[in-house]
Amino acid sequence: MSKRAIITGGSKGIGKAIVEKFVSRGYDIAFCSRSEKDLQALKTNLSDAYPDRELMVSPCDASDGDQIKSWCEEIKSRWDRFDILVNNAGYFLPGSVLKEPEQHLLSQIELNLYSAYRFTRELIALIEKNGSGHIFNMCSIASQKAYPSGGAYTISKFALYGFSQCLREELKPTNIKVTAVLPGATWSDSWQGSGFDESDMISAKDVADLIYSCSQLSKQAVVEEIRIRPQGGDL
Repeated sequence: MSKRAIITGGSKGIGKAIVEKFVSRGYDIAFCSRSEKDLQALKTNLSDAYPDRELMVSPCDASDGDQIKSWCEEIKSRWDRFDILVNNAGYFLPGSVLKEPEQHLLSQIELNLYSAYRFTRELIALIEKNGSGHIFNMCSIASQKAYPSGGAYTISKFALYGFSQCLREELKPTNIKVTAVLPGATWSDSWQGSGFDESDMISAKDVADLIYSCSQLSKQAVVEEIRIRPQGGDL
């Protein structure tokens, strides 16, 4: 039986690279994002390259608890177990704690923190049925170090890191591993026009390769967190 992975925010950037990595290693994949167009384009490309893989794809706004529940119910209706969950959905709004609109904090907490909390709680029973598994939470270097103009984003990522640590403690008695992933600046299309070059940043593929490698360790070993930065340091 094929191994299975679920990746949220899976149509662009790091999420897309993670989907591509696990599919190429023989995993069936369920992945979501808000853009149905981007999802279907990636699904078409992957289906052509890996026709034997099951790809479960549908749009889901990960800031909406009802949509998360519906998407997870769809998965549970088709799968009785899975191996890997990557809570990758999230976004960045720059701003100052003292000056940014309060909505910046509310919206980034909703997506960057609550989505991982909700997806994990909805899907944990399927990992438990599997008897083992691995949950990756896409935190950030900003989960441990505050940056100028990163107010609400940094707060949300600190909170996500806290969630990941709590989850790790709760699942220690089980065969379910938990890893917090803390990347620095990672190249994606959103950096176009920023003045920075792709060569200044981590590639999304590097992050995906690390996550896959950590997922393949023996059952008695877990990488509790991955910290990866651009060679030249933080931007």
